[in-house]
Amino acid sequence: MAKQRGTNKRHKQIKHRSYSENVGESLIGVKLQQLPLFNFEELATATNNFHPEKKLGQGGFGPVYKGTLDDGKEIAVKRLSKASGQGLEEFMNEVVVISKLQHRNLVRLFGCCVEAEEKILVYEFMPNKSLDAFLFDPVKQRLLDWRKRFNIIEGISRGLLYLHRDSRLRIIHRDLKASNVLLDQDLNPKISDFGMARIFGGGENQANTKRVVGTYGYMSPEYAMQGQFLEKSDVFSYGVLLLEIVSGRRNTSFYNNKDDLSLLGYAWRLWKEGNIWRLVDEVIFELESDSNNEKEIWRCIHVGLLCVQEYTKDRPTISTVISMLNSEILDLNTPKQPAFTQASLMSHNVEDRGSLNDVTLTNLDGR
Repeated sequence: MAKQRGTNKRHKQIKHRSYSENVGESLIGVKLQQLPLFNFEELATATNNFHPEKKLGQGGFGPVYKGTLDDGKEIAVKRLSKASGQGLEEFMNEVVVISKLQHRNLVRLFGCCVEAEEKILVYEFMPNKSLDAFLFDPVKQRLLDWRKRFNIIEGISRGLLYLHRDSRLRIIHRDLKASNVLLDQDLNPKISDFGMARIFGGGENQANTKRVVGTYGYMSPEYAMQGQFLEKSDVFSYGVLLLEIVSGRRNTSFYNNKDDLSLLGYAWRLWKEGNIWRLVDEVIFELESDSNNEKEIWRCIHVGLLCVQEYTKDRPTISTVISMLNSEILDLNTPKQPAFTQASLMSHNVEDRGSLNDVTLTNLDGR
């Protein structure tokens, strides 16, 4: 049994064993130092034998359950589906990536369980589930006034900055979207689901893959169509998410049936017409009226459009995004037409290019 750090009180509070060399071998050579290892029996007890009533959701990895440990601590238990061949690779990737990260805007990994065919991740429990459950629900969205939405926008950007620049590693998330942003009891955002994440080495700035994974509507054009990903690919996804938060609308819905517009296309049309306020969720104005908020909302839309530019050179870095949101940069570039302005382009063209370039597109909505 590996030696635990005596200074880590959390290790004493949560019943588990430390990571061992044998378990490391069962993860195909991945050695994890000091990561708490839960046993299957205690997780089965915590979730009432993975009872359907404890189920929080279902993703590409497998089902997620709410659990309660013996000491009363609530947890989220993410269980690898035995039918998911893809899930094993994601499991290993997620453990390696997130075990090295700690930030208030990233979901915390408490530990994992590897026993026989069982592979389980144990996370902090987020009582308000995911952002999409609030943003696109006609009742719950009324709990999101502008201050809360802006706090979510800022929090996601700070979590992304940590991944890209401020952690010991440089990490590209590759699947940033509303359902992968969890909300705590105060509606503070935490980025989750690192199964698709990629760690970059020292001088590495971009990479290519023949296996494109993610969610159409959030993927950048260079990633969806060429398999190329870099920090600004995450910035594109962030821009889509920002516009969804401001508008309360999904990018994957169709707007203006005549022209088959995506949310990006709809926002761009309104921007060109000088009628951008039609984009803003009416709930925001119903809940409050503040001229300072209007300036902030307009700036957020402007930043969002810059983030979803077709070419990476036209997108800001996430650190520049934060400066723009906080008005540290007053003169913003004029946005050009975004990528994927037509809804059909987000799916059909991506699939067509995917087959030409031997790129496999995997939709993982609801991960």
